[in-house]
Amino acid sequence: MNENTFLPAEWHPQSGVQLTWPHEATDWYTTFDQVIPCYVAVAQAIAERQKLLIVCQDVDQVRSQLQQANLANISFYALSTNDTWARDHGAITLIEEGKPVLLDFTFNGWGLKFAANHDNQITKQLYGQQAFRPEVAYRSMKHLVLEGGGIESDGQGTLLTTKACLLSKNRNEYLSQQAIEEILMSVFHLKRVLWLSHGFLEGDDTDSHIDTLARFCDERTIAYVQCTDTSDLHFEALSAMEEELRQLTTLAGKPYRLLPLPMADKALDEEGHRLPATYANFLIMNEVVLLPFYGSSKDRQAQEVLQTAFPDKEIIGIPCEPLIQQHGSLHCITMQYPEGVL
Repeated sequence: MNENTFLPAEWHPQSGVQLTWPHEATDWYTTFDQVIPCYVAVAQAIAERQKLLIVCQDVDQVRSQLQQANLANISFYALSTNDTWARDHGAITLIEEGKPVLLDFTFNGWGLKFAANHDNQITKQLYGQQAFRPEVAYRSMKHLVLEGGGIESDGQGTLLTTKACLLSKNRNEYLSQQAIEEILMSVFHLKRVLWLSHGFLEGDDTDSHIDTLARFCDERTIAYVQCTDTSDLHFEALSAMEEELRQLTTLAGKPYRLLPLPMADKALDEEGHRLPATYANFLIMNEVVLLPFYGSSKDRQAQEVLQTAFPDKEIIGIPCEPLIQQHGSLHCITMQYPEGVL
């Protein structure tokens, strides 16, 4: 692995974050009034500290919703969108010979579950509109379906992912696990790929994105969702995932430092179906970590765990109950860009 070419970890110094804003033709139309304050809270927390790129349908409308935010740090781009999951339609940034390259993979609505014809074009359109610094390169990777929420990098050449997601139907099922691994190793200049065979959240549309289950906090620490309630339908799968994580070792051959996050309280939609609330869906920024809160006593517990993982960062809770109504959370709606991109 060339030391100047690597897939940065999320804690790599950042230039900013992307949000793709809800509008009334997205799936948020039934909860529009509840979800906008959540997006505003996330946007304000980001723009107070870093640059923020917002993709939206109506710039004037969004600007008016963000009057309390640091608008000097926000750039707006008016583009057609299907939905708002920037983690999965946003560019994945590679550092190549020390310079950032935006890799634009195919986003197909998590295996053709939802329309994504507009969202799949966002990165290319942003690049065309010069949303990024002139020295940033763009590379189309449309031969591979891949979402940012499906992979975790330690910045040292290790990628963590799940078999359920990357081997699922309507993504890249024409490729074997070995073939996908070889592509990932080549594209991201990796030393290895760690695959989890277990772990899921009821109500998750993504086929077990790793960012709902287990996250690198540094190259030797993984925070993960732990289920201790034997009556919970997740108990068996998450216990098996926990055991898998215990078997993994760092590049230096040592066991990972594992930090269990509490299983979020059961949340249901209006029809009584379980929603995939998870504390693993946090966003690491330069000075802070934004953590989804769900109005539960477990919120503080999760905050304490992450403070252990990130002793030098402030852990800021953002109420995210509206986000899980559409089966995602805070990390899912954001995509960070390393320094030198925005």
